[in-house]
Amino acid sequence: MKTLVIGANGRIGRQFCTLAAAAGLPVCAMLRDPDQAKHFEADGVDTVTGDLEGGFEHAFQRCEQVVFTAGSGPDTGADKTLLVDLHGAIRAIDLARDQGLGRFVMVSALRADEPLAGPENLRPYLAAKHAADSYLRHAGIEYVILKPGRLTDEPASGCIATDPESVGHLTISRGNVARSLLAVARNRALRNREYPLLDGEQPIDTVFA
Repeated sequence: MKTLVIGANGRIGRQFCTLAAAAGLPVCAMLRDPDQAKHFEADGVDTVTGDLEGGFEHAFQRCEQVVFTAGSGPDTGADKTLLVDLHGAIRAIDLARDQGLGRFVMVSALRADEPLAGPENLRPYLAAKHAADSYLRHAGIEYVILKPGRLTDEPASGCIATDPESVGHLTISRGNVARSLLAVARNRALRNREYPLLDGEQPIDTVFA
């Protein structure tokens, strides 16, 4: 059985799929564009075509859990934020539950619980994440919610912090988020848990042991 990766072609999703393949964790990358499949197939990652704004029910077949790291992106408007980050996430949660998958791993955002406290241009995104997280908590499927801070492209250190008050910043590398996803995806004992994620000093495997 595999892990379905929704948002596989994003900057976190690609790293996660590569790491999962190297670690021997079977994954299936859901892609909007079949031309993107070559990158994943080179790493030995299976792919399926599906669109959060269209049909993707078939993508869940022979999968046991979902990693949701999709996002509308910083260059789109509030309409795409609504359709992808909120409605797309809710549809994915419902499909995972209704098709009997065991767990849903959501990549959210550090300030999702307080959307109005975030930068003005990010408030629609944070509000969408807030609503999707709340829906997941009550959807009747086991879940893990990861809440990374501001994303950077710094090299992955392999160490994180889950207490924002313990560090003097609000950032985390995409590489460390991808490695955190791998640790969570491999540990099925983690369920109904939420973790803020920032770069820190704790080894990722220790945090999610």
